[in-house]
Amino acid sequence: MSIKTATMNGVATIEIARPEKKNALTVEMYQAMADAVNAAAEDAAVRALLVTGQPGIFTSGNDLQDFLTRPRPSDGTSPVFGFMRALIACDKPVVAAVTGAAIGIGVTMLLHCDLVYVADDARLAMPFTSLGLVPEFASSLLVPQLMGGRRAAEKLLLGDPFTGEVAVECGIANAVLPAGEVVAHARRVAERFNALPPGAVRDAKRLVREPHRAALLEAVQREGALFGARLSSAEAREAMAAVLEKRKPDFSKF
Repeated sequence: MSIKTATMNGVATIEIARPEKKNALTVEMYQAMADAVNAAAEDAAVRALLVTGQPGIFTSGNDLQDFLTRPRPSDGTSPVFGFMRALIACDKPVVAAVTGAAIGIGVTMLLHCDLVYVADDARLAMPFTSLGLVPEFASSLLVPQLMGGRRAAEKLLLGDPFTGEVAVECGIANAVLPAGEVVAHARRVAERFNALPPGAVRDAKRLVREPHRAALLEAVQREGALFGARLSSAEAREAMAAVLEKRKPDFSKF
């Protein structure tokens, strides 16, 4: 298993720990993260969740080889959708600490965290179209809301990478810190919820999030159906094969 979990001082930590594969996410890892979020939400001893990766890599996104050998069903039964629903439904504060690369769902999951801290070495990107795919995790709804249509087009249609400073400017992150300080800072922030009344915190989060939850789930479903269809397309197969074979893709025939 490449997801590590631990609960200490009221904080449930979910650590993506597959550095040899740049923290690429597999079906089993999505299931483990969904289980961890749901367990933390039900544990009265947990006041906040902390999501983090490894030094220099948050996650490179979905494992492409896993994608090719085990295509995700688009009917909502795949563990990736279970993870999305769990994070959207979580009524406890979720804090994220990001160092290095955050790619694809490594960015879109941040849209559903309450507090996000990124390192000065962070490089974020949502290169869905370059892989012959479409945005996911309600990013087609949330990114234009945060950035406006023009900047959203740069990030979602062109897949332009961006820095931690831009992530703060666009509303994805709260602050940029030196890489060696990000996780410790995020943990300190998460531990602050130990001193706050937990019921009030949960109710406050519900007030902020609940009015938008149905729209988020609808967007996840709509994106997922198209994502699943795109995953089996010739464009996506060419794009992913090119990545795995370390060559430029050829879309001239499409």
